[in-house]
Amino acid sequence: MPTDKDFVDYVAEQAQLGGALSFKRMFGEYGVYLDGKVIAFICDNSLFVKPTGATDIITQALPKRSPYPQAKPYPVADELLDDSDALKSLLVRTAQDLPLPKPKKLRSSAKGSGI
Repeated sequence: MPTDKDFVDYVAEQAQLGGALSFKRMFGEYGVYLDGKVIAFICDNSLFVKPTGATDIITQALPKRSPYPQAKPYPVADELLDDSDALKSLLVRTAQDLPLPKPKKLRSSAKGSGI
């Protein structure tokens, strides 16, 4: 079941991170980005937070499920949606623990100039 846009809007509202938090639609679901880093996924109207060493303690009580087939289990942060401070803290902490994305390689338009 694809995620409802209303659920994505609710997550954004509850996280209270303003424009630093963004969402990218992927295969009927959403990637969640904080300052350009993928920190979570929203699949089937649930929030799956990327596991990191820094967040293991915060997420140890959360249930874990796979966001999509063949994926490893991720902590499901749905129960934090009613606690904006805890949700915001988890998302910020996750972003802090993840590396910046690798820059994309530029494609050259000419394969050998022949000069």
